[in-house]
Amino acid sequence: MATATGATTREPGARVGSTSRAGRRARTGLAVRQIRRGALIVLVVTAGMPAVVAGQYRTTFAGVLDGPALHALATNPAIRTLFGPPSALDDAGGFTVWRTGTPLAVLVGVWAVVTTTRLLRGDEESGRWALLLAGPLRLSDLVARIIYVLAGAVVIVGAAVGAALIVAGTSPSGAVFFGAGLALVGVGFVALAALTAQLWDSRAAATSASAGILVATLLVRMVGDGVQGLSWLQWVTPFGLLAAVRPYAGDEVLPLLGLMVAPVVLGVAALVVAARRDVDHGLFGSRGRHGPRRWLLGSVVGFVVRRGVRSWVAWAAGVFAYFLLLGLLAGSVTAFLADNERFADLASAAGFDELGSVPGYAATMFALLGLPAGVFTAARIAEVVEDERTRRSVLLMATPVSRGHILRAHAGVALLGAVGLLAVAGLAMWTGARAVGAGLGVADAVGGAVATSPIVLLCLGTAVLATGWSPQVVLSVGSLPAVGGFLWQVIAQSTGAPGWVVEVSPFAHLAAVPAEGPDWASAAVMGSIAVVSCAIGTVGYVRRDLAH
Repeated sequence: MATATGATTREPGARVGSTSRAGRRARTGLAVRQIRRGALIVLVVTAGMPAVVAGQYRTTFAGVLDGPALHALATNPAIRTLFGPPSALDDAGGFTVWRTGTPLAVLVGVWAVVTTTRLLRGDEESGRWALLLAGPLRLSDLVARIIYVLAGAVVIVGAAVGAALIVAGTSPSGAVFFGAGLALVGVGFVALAALTAQLWDSRAAATSASAGILVATLLVRMVGDGVQGLSWLQWVTPFGLLAAVRPYAGDEVLPLLGLMVAPVVLGVAALVVAARRDVDHGLFGSRGRHGPRRWLLGSVVGFVVRRGVRSWVAWAAGVFAYFLLLGLLAGSVTAFLADNERFADLASAAGFDELGSVPGYAATMFALLGLPAGVFTAARIAEVVEDERTRRSVLLMATPVSRGHILRAHAGVALLGAVGLLAVAGLAMWTGARAVGAGLGVADAVGGAVATSPIVLLCLGTAVLATGWSPQVVLSVGSLPAVGGFLWQVIAQSTGAPGWVVEVSPFAHLAAVPAEGPDWASAAVMGSIAVVSCAIGTVGYVRRDLAH
C-alpha cells in the first residue's frame, strides 16, 4: 500500500502470515533439535542390529535349516507366538526379519510414543507453549508441525534399516519392504501418541494410554500367531501387519496399505481435536474438576508413592501379561527343542544354552526382564529433573526439606517399584507354567526374576548420577545399563566377539537363576557400583542449581 510520502507499508494480513510462517519454521527447527539425539540412537540401533544378524546367519545358520527343520519351526505354536510366523528362513534377509522384526518395531514404537507425548503434551503442560500461542500460531499448527517432524524421523530410521540390509547383502526389494513397514509402524504410533496427547491433559496419562495400546496390540499379535483359529488378528495390529508383509518371501503390498490407514486416521483425529480444545486442556482431562485429594500428602515419600502408583500399575499389568504368556509357552518351547536337536544346537550357538529345560527357559526369559525394570527405574528418577524444569518443585525446595532427602525418596520408591515389577513377573511366569504343568516352582520363578535386580541397581545408580551432574540426559543414561547392556551382549555374541568384549555387558554377569545358583560376587560388585554412583549423584544434586 502506497502512502502520501511514497513509502509502502505491508498489509496487516501479510505481516501476520509472514510471522506465522516464521513461527512455524522456528517450531519445526526446535522440534528437530529436541529429538535429534534420541532419533540418532534409535537409528544406530535399528540399523545395526539387522546387519549384525544377517552376518550371523551366514556364519551360523546358512545351510543348516533344511525342509523338515523349517516345517517343524513353522508349525510350532510356541515359536510362532514368541517370534511370529517364520517365512523365508532359508534367506539371510528373511531370517533377520523374523528374528528382529518385532523387537525393532517395539523399539521404534516406544520411542515414538515417549517422544511424541513429551514434545506435545509435555511442553504444553509445562507452560512452554503459552507465549508461543499468544501470537498468530494456532495449536493445531504446532501439533501438525511436530507430527511431521517425528514422522519424518521415523521414516529416516526405516530407510536406514533398509539401507543396512542392502549393504549386508540381502535382497534390495525385501529390504525396502521391511524398512517401509517398520517406518509405517513408527508413524502409526506417532499419530496415536499425538491423539492421546490431545485427549488427556497430562503427559503421564497420554503416555500411559499410548503405551498401553502398544502393549495390547503386541499381545494380540502373539495370541493371533500362536492360536491357529485366531490368525486373522494379525490384520488388526501393526505388528501383525508388519509380519504379513513377508519381506524376502512375498513382499506383500496389501499389508503396507493397511499400515497406512492408522497414521492417516489417527493423525487427522489428533488435528481435529487440537483445533477444538483449549490450551492446557484435554477432552478427558479432569484438572480442576474435583475436590481436594490429600491422601499420602503428609510426607515426601508418601507423595512420591502417590504420584507413581498409577504408572506402576500400568507397568505391572504389561509385565504380568507378557510373562504369563511366556509361562504358558514354557512346556511347548522346551519340548520343541528336545525333539529338534538341531535347533537346540543353534540356540546354544546364539547364546541361549539353557533353553532345553524349563528352569533354563525361565532364566533366559527373565534376563529380558532387566529391560522394562531398568527403564522404569530410570524414568522414575527422571521425574526429579522434570519437576525442576516445569517448576513444580520450586515451592517444595523453599521448605526446610533437604534436596538430598527428596532425591533419596525418589530413589527408594523407584527401587521398591522395580523390585515389585520383578516379583510380578516371577509370579506371572509361575502361574503360566503351573497352568500347563511345566514344573516350575514359585520360589524358583520369583528367585529367577529377582536375580535380575543388579541391572535395576545399575540403572538406579546411573540415573541418580546423571541427576546430579548431567540432568539433561537422566533417562537415556539411566537406561543405558539395561538397554545398552542388552544390545551390547546380543551384538557381541552374534559376531563371535572375544569373551572380554561380551563381559562388558552387565547381563553377562547375571546367573541363570533358577537353572543355577545366584552369582553373589557379581551381584555385590554391581550393587557396590550402584551405591557409589548414587552417593556421587546425590552430592552433585545437592550442590548444583535447579535445572531449567
